[in-house]
Amino acid sequence: MTSVIAVEKQKLAKPPLEIHYLGDKALRGDAKRIAKIDDNIRELAREMLQTMYSANGIGLAAPQVGVNKQLIVIDTQPDNPANPPLIMINPSITKYGRESCSMEEGCLSVPNVYMEVNRPEKIEVTFKDEHGKPRQIKANDLLSRVIQHEMDHLKGVLFVDRVENGLALTEELKKQGFSVQAVKPIH
Repeated sequence: MTSVIAVEKQKLAKPPLEIHYLGDKALRGDAKRIAKIDDNIRELAREMLQTMYSANGIGLAAPQVGVNKQLIVIDTQPDNPANPPLIMINPSITKYGRESCSMEEGCLSVPNVYMEVNRPEKIEVTFKDEHGKPRQIKANDLLSRVIQHEMDHLKGVLFVDRVENGLALTEELKKQGFSVQAVKPIH
């Protein structure tokens, strides 16, 4: 079954949704499970994709656009029209790989800040797709990282909370005009 959510991978002058930034309390709550997958949810996913592409992102979680729902959209190949985006509703990581690795991450909610974050390299995830069909995938490398990053948003966690180099993080955040107090470290 192919995705019913077809959006052009292009930048819109005026994306449909507004991205919230570090310091906004909309980013810090626990997102609610989606009970009914209907046209409203599919429309939200479509608008999230349009907003993500417009902001040069490869992942976006509903809380980042002020919607307190467990919905994430991902496209690790935004320049490849043939690669369909991944829409994950109520995602849950069922297994983490033993190996972890450190990679630079960024976030549409913390623009221009890129820092090293350590995460498990491989994961297994269950979720529902935009048709409400249960799905399970194994992800590694970039896809694994993006899924984990976006799922953190569903728990009110931002990648900056996971950065271990506090000094470099403080410097970067100040440079971009963000409050260091908005970070809630978890180690």
